[in-house]
Amino acid sequence: MASTLVDARERLSAPARLPSFRLLWLGQSLSLLGDGFSYIAFSWITLGLTQSTLALGYVLAFQAVPRALLTLVGGSLGDKWSARTLMKLSSWARAALMAGVGLAGLAGSLTLWMLCCAAAAFGAVDAFFQPARASILPSVVDKEQLAPANALLAVGTKVSAVLGPAVGGMVVAFSSAPVAFLVDGVCFALCGVCVAGIRPVPRPAAGEEGAAGSPGPPPAEVSLGARIRAGLRYAFEDPRIRTILAVDAAVTFCQAGPFTVGFATLAKVDLHGGSATLGLLNGALAGGAMLGTLVGGAVSSRPRIGLLIAALAGWLAIGTGLLGLVGNTAGALVTVGAMGFGMGFQGVFGLSWIQRTIDGSVLSRVISVDMVIGYAVAPLSLIVCGALAQSGTAPMFAVSAAVLAVTAIGILSSRTVREMR
Repeated sequence: MASTLVDARERLSAPARLPSFRLLWLGQSLSLLGDGFSYIAFSWITLGLTQSTLALGYVLAFQAVPRALLTLVGGSLGDKWSARTLMKLSSWARAALMAGVGLAGLAGSLTLWMLCCAAAAFGAVDAFFQPARASILPSVVDKEQLAPANALLAVGTKVSAVLGPAVGGMVVAFSSAPVAFLVDGVCFALCGVCVAGIRPVPRPAAGEEGAAGSPGPPPAEVSLGARIRAGLRYAFEDPRIRTILAVDAAVTFCQAGPFTVGFATLAKVDLHGGSATLGLLNGALAGGAMLGTLVGGAVSSRPRIGLLIAALAGWLAIGTGLLGLVGNTAGALVTVGAMGFGMGFQGVFGLSWIQRTIDGSVLSRVISVDMVIGYAVAPLSLIVCGALAQSGTAPMFAVSAAVLAVTAIGILSSRTVREMR
């Protein structure tokens, strides 16, 4: 038993012994910390400037829309140039933007439209960072280290997602929103420095054994539109990649609304609690996901990914269905924690499969397709769940459970998908 635990710890810590991985981990964590800062800073400075929640909606929309629209472009350029280059340039561009907004705020010259333009520019530049950060890992660690490396990156992501808004709020509380923008700029600048220090190994050549789908576009196809179309064809022609995309879309649909609208309604109406109960639900989800991520990263075997994602869909279907029936806080916390564990565990192997299997020349584009689908599904989920929650949480959770159950059955019905490794 002790030997098994030691072996698991060794597997999980192996990527951390690589200098380039440590730089990637620190750079990505700083970037996500900066994202949390930027959300708080933009929100607070907009409300302070306009006293209008509608204005805040405009600013946040100006940031979200360009990010969604340009993610496919970012994925295409990530395959044409390099993920490292895009991450570095995006980080320094965001640092300059945040510093500019902070200095303008300190000078008292900020206007609402300046904030909208800055938010739009931030979202546009961020669209080039996100696909790159998910596709760079195969050029930093060996294939056998992808699962533990993804686990360590995911832990950093979750910690940064919690600390970013919390620390950003403290900076605003003890100083001002413009100062938070300046601190945010420092985070992004340091991220750029870390990424610039990464020394990637060459990615696998097109057509290497295990690659999915057809080869990427030939070098002669240099137009941006042609590269994006080639990436879309690559993603949707292979049944295994289509399955990953479909499962991610289903999980996003059954997470975005149920875990926001649903959790809030569950905490207030069904469990007769308040903001503390809502915080406990989100904490249980995050804690379960982090534990599942670490366990997945420590596992030595490579599970059959097709069966694993079917199991995740079924697991989440059961958990979501139970949330509509549970009548006490303890039961809800256990259920949510178990769901988070499944998501964290499968997430390690799902992303590692993508990074290990997909041709390196098109990897960033496939990841960007997955991200864009998530951007499209999330607001739809919020609207649908908001409407269903008016009749109570049970119908909303029941619909989500049904979607997940159908997804699991669909996965199991395909032999090609069942045998994915």
